Amino acid sequence: MIAFVSGPVAALAPDTAVVEVGGVGMAVQCTPATLATLRVGEPARLATSLVVREDSLTLYGFADDDERQTFELLQTASGVGPRLAQAMLAVHSPDALRRAFAAGDEKALTAVPGIGKKGAQKLLLELKDRLGEPVGSAPAAAVSSVPAGWREQLHAALVGLGYTPRDAEEAVEAVAPQAAAAGGAPQVGQLLRAALQTLNRAR
Repeated sequence: MIAFVSGPVAALAPDTAVVEVGGVGMAVQCTPATLATLRVGEPARLATSLVVREDSLTLYGFADDDERQTFELLQTASGVGPRLAQAMLAVHSPDALRRAFAAGDEKALTAVPGIGKKGAQKLLLELKDRLGEPVGSAPAAAVSSVPAGWREQLHAALVGLGYTPRDAEEAVEAVAPQAAAAGGAPQVGQLLRAALQTLNRAR
């Protein structure tokens, strides 16, 4: 298993970072919040989980080992693959997920694209005791600020999670006041969670 990758960031896309490791570019699938902490040309260290399929090898990257462990635990539930597990981590931090499962919070789970009410109930039954207890609140500065291009990054992240471009654009507009209140440095991870809540209410 590839436990982590470390090296300069060679390229960034809406859902992927390419990290140069020993002269090889490793493509790593990441959540928008994790991508927001990376800069092209700067060194990065991502905890990783390798998902092996018959026709593909996909490397998923995380800000820390806690995220990676949560990603792998989520997949122990029936019907949860790496894409859905990553979507859950795009919407909620590991601790927020632990709190949701501990409290039986269906609403928190249905905020994730691809999880309906029945799916949330099933997940709560299967994962309630697997994720463990919350370890504390995540620090406010866990997600780096992205002063430029937040609209494009947020829009691409929502489309990547399965929303139509039109719905994504409406959600971006809905969180624009929140971004403006943050001044020149809106945090994309926080805006993504707010946008998903907006889309969930509209369903």
